[in-house]
Amino acid sequence: MTGVPASAAGGSSSARRPGPRGASGAAQEPGERSATGARATPAERTTPGGAVERGATEGSAGGRGGKIAAAAVNQASVWNVANLLTMLRLLLVPAFVALLLGNGGYDPAWRSFAWAAFAVAMITDLFDGHLARTYNLVTDFGKIADPIADKAIMGAALVCLSVLGDLPWWVTAVILGRELGITVLRFVVIRYGVIPASRGGKIKTLTQGIAVGMYVLALTGPLATLRFWVMAAAVVLTVATGLDYVKQAIVLRRQGIAERRAALKETEV
Repeated sequence: MTGVPASAAGGSSSARRPGPRGASGAAQEPGERSATGARATPAERTTPGGAVERGATEGSAGGRGGKIAAAAVNQASVWNVANLLTMLRLLLVPAFVALLLGNGGYDPAWRSFAWAAFAVAMITDLFDGHLARTYNLVTDFGKIADPIADKAIMGAALVCLSVLGDLPWWVTAVILGRELGITVLRFVVIRYGVIPASRGGKIKTLTQGIAVGMYVLALTGPLATLRFWVMAAAVVLTVATGLDYVKQAIVLRRQGIAERRAALKETEV
C-alpha cells in the first residue's frame, strides 16, 4: 500500500502538535467545540471520559503579576491635585488665625484678609473631594487629611470668634460637639456599614460656611442682623442633621446585627 510522505501531508509529526481530543478521540484544535458543545481553549483538555480539565495557561502567573503591577501604577500619587488642595487648606488654618486675631482682632482690613483665607479654604473643600472621586485620586492620606482640614478651619474660626466675643460660646460648643460626635459615631458603626453624607448635611455645611464667613467680616447694620439669622439657621441644621445621623447609625447597627445572626443560623444549619 503506497503511503503519502509526512512532508506532503503538512509536515512531520513533531512539527504538528495535535490539539485536545474530544470524546470521539479525534484531535480537537483550540477554538473548536467539544462533543459537549463547549469551546475548547488552549488551557483546556477533554479527557476520554468527556470531562474537561482546565490547566494553567502559559504566563498565568505573569498575568497576576501584571495585574498587581498595573494596580501599583494606577494607584494615585499622594502629590495629586486633590491632596494638594487639602494641604493648602491645612496651611491656611494658622494663616487664617493670625489674620483674624491680627491688630487686636477688630481691624476691618485684617478681618477682610482673614475672610479671604477662610473663603479659599471653603472653596478648596468643595473641589478636592470632587476631583478625587471624579479622577480616581482617592488616597489614604486624603481620607485622613480631608476631614481633619475641614474640622480644623471651621473649629479655628468658631473658637477665635468666641474668644473675640463675636459669637456665643454655646454656639461654638454645639457645632463642634456635633461634628466631633458624628465623626466618632461613624467610626463606631463602621463595622456594620458606612453612613452616607445626606443632602441635609451638605446644606448644613454650606450654611455654616456662609454664617461663619459673615461673622469673620466686620459687618454692621442690617448685614449684622442678617448674619445672626443665618447662624441661627446653621445651628438648627447642625442639630437636626446630627439627630438624623444618630438615627441612621442606630438603624444601620440593628440591620448589621440581624444580618450577622441570620448568617450564623445558616452556618449552624
